[in-house]
Amino acid sequence: MPFTFSADPTFAIQEDAADKIASFKSKFYFPKHEERDAIYFCGNSLGLQPKTVDAAIQIELASWREIAIGGYFGGKNPWLYYHELISSSLSKLVGAGTHEITVTNTLTVNLHLMLLSFYKPNKTRYKIVMEAGAFPSDQYAVETLVKHFGLDPADAIIEIAATAGEKLLQTQQITDIIELHGSSIAMVLMGGMNYYTGQFFELEKITKATHQIGAICGFDLAHVVGNIPLELHQWDIDFAVWCSYKYLNSGPGAVGGIYIHEKWASNADTPRLGGWWGNDEKTRFKMEKGFHAKPNASGWNISTTPVFNMIGLKASLEIFDQAGIAAIRNKSVRLTAYLEFLLQQLPQLSFEIITPSSIEERGAQLSLYFKENGKAIHAKMIENGIIVDYREPGVIRVAPAPLYCSFEDVYQFYCILKEHF
Repeated sequence: MPFTFSADPTFAIQEDAADKIASFKSKFYFPKHEERDAIYFCGNSLGLQPKTVDAAIQIELASWREIAIGGYFGGKNPWLYYHELISSSLSKLVGAGTHEITVTNTLTVNLHLMLLSFYKPNKTRYKIVMEAGAFPSDQYAVETLVKHFGLDPADAIIEIAATAGEKLLQTQQITDIIELHGSSIAMVLMGGMNYYTGQFFELEKITKATHQIGAICGFDLAHVVGNIPLELHQWDIDFAVWCSYKYLNSGPGAVGGIYIHEKWASNADTPRLGGWWGNDEKTRFKMEKGFHAKPNASGWNISTTPVFNMIGLKASLEIFDQAGIAAIRNKSVRLTAYLEFLLQQLPQLSFEIITPSSIEERGAQLSLYFKENGKAIHAKMIENGIIVDYREPGVIRVAPAPLYCSFEDVYQFYCILKEHF
């Protein structure tokens, strides 16, 4: 999609004036730098706090204070069903039915639960395919999983690396490896987006290739949900997990999400570790022996809903509902392209943008690779009120989240770099 941009300061002003979701910036709190809002391009690590969170917390504090145990069935948001108040909004972001979505635990806990449900190794089919350089938690989860089954990670885990000299994986590489190892593969587990490069993978094609060899396909969507619209059900993905503290702006360590395709979620016999909150409500309070899973994704919930760890997510998703994921994505595509254009006007910085140039293969993140002085350059950015993050070796990740970042923010970022580097 071609764009025409300008490095003139009036261009950013005009873009913000035409931005249909520009007003949503005012719904978030920004950290300060020298008594002004900092330029916050770190939504891929921790989203900003919605201004409605404080009042939302007060509502639940009032229920606890005024009706105590009655809050489970009464109050403005009955706690017994609190997670269901969130599922509808999430289903719009990920392209799934509400019965395929649940919120519970945190990201890696949910990943472990999904792996134990869907990884069924035998003597011939036991290998797991994943990308080399996946986020460490995913690597740890898979490593400890195969060890749990008495397998050697060096044999059981197939890591797909980029071609020598390249930083990006090609879809054909992934599907070729899946086809090559065929009947020995039990599961393909990929990050929907590589956290380091910002590359968004072709989930549907990877899933199709996985199912063609009879394996299970799952994704860690921590860097995707709230960033890029998804169609998880239509793509026939078996399961996915994500956190909510990045683009979903739910606060540090906030509750995670799970998607389970209805062919598995509706089947009470699908293996899982059970707990009280996954048991059917009709029999839950009989306090009887025998687990009866709910016939939907919340049948994987284990413990009592952590209400106070879900409030930020509920408040943020109300903003997503108002803005609409399509409008968010449309702005993101243009905002990220504008950022790329301005960065190209700074050859003196001597960096490489390793995130794909194709808008279909990226979200609201550009990863800048510096062969030298990356950490020092990052420190200088922080010193000048630009909040981005640094990842070894040599990458500064710049992520203008479209819900609360403006074209003027991007232009000011460019001006600071131009002045100080």
